[in-house]
Amino acid sequence: MSYEEKALKEALRWRRSLEKRSSLMQRQSKRVQAAVNNKIPDKVHNVVTESIRRMIETALTTSEYVRPLEVNPEWTLEEREQRLEEILKQYKQTAAFEGAGTGFGGFWLGLADFPLFLSIKMKFLFDAGQLYGFNVDSYEERVYLLHIFMLAFSSDDARRSMKDVVLDWENIPQSRKQIDWKTLQIEYRDTLDFVKLLQLFPGIGAAVGYIANGRLLQHLGETTKNASRLRLLNN
Repeated sequence: MSYEEKALKEALRWRRSLEKRSSLMQRQSKRVQAAVNNKIPDKVHNVVTESIRRMIETALTTSEYVRPLEVNPEWTLEEREQRLEEILKQYKQTAAFEGAGTGFGGFWLGLADFPLFLSIKMKFLFDAGQLYGFNVDSYEERVYLLHIFMLAFSSDDARRSMKDVVLDWENIPQSRKQIDWKTLQIEYRDTLDFVKLLQLFPGIGAAVGYIANGRLLQHLGETTKNASRLRLLNN
């Protein structure tokens, strides 16, 4: 079996996993989170909302998240993904240490982690897009990468809807490719708040930030890899 065949098999397995409900623990945490969200200061919600708004504007209209990568168009999928794993490891380390550093500082410094971590994730997305051969200077490809971001950080219901957009990108009408700002803001905030809230507390914040940021970057990496595989191989 070739590398491409193995990659496609893994990606199809991942695709099926998107249909599964979250674990019981995750669903229960969402109930707790609904109560916790009401107790989170408005300043926290405002920082997250403003960070996401700026991230969208920056991602779609500037080159801030785009760093030139040396990508040989003759590379095989295996060579591209070997490079992807190297880059993902670097970003995970950066995100983990950034989370630990801001978490160590308690509430106000921990609050600064939201925009910083968003920037790290977006830079990884644009690096990954280049490695898979997507033209990240194109507005439509940038929108595609943002949909992958939304797919990675969404609840069960929103994930099923987002899956259809990401995995049928070449065929869906332009009207369905528009960024749903409200959904992105709510889903991303609600997906991260419960875990990241603990990062704001002195004492445990550093450990939570270190572990959570690394795992969340890994999750984004797996989502990006498998979505890109299906777009390139499942034609």
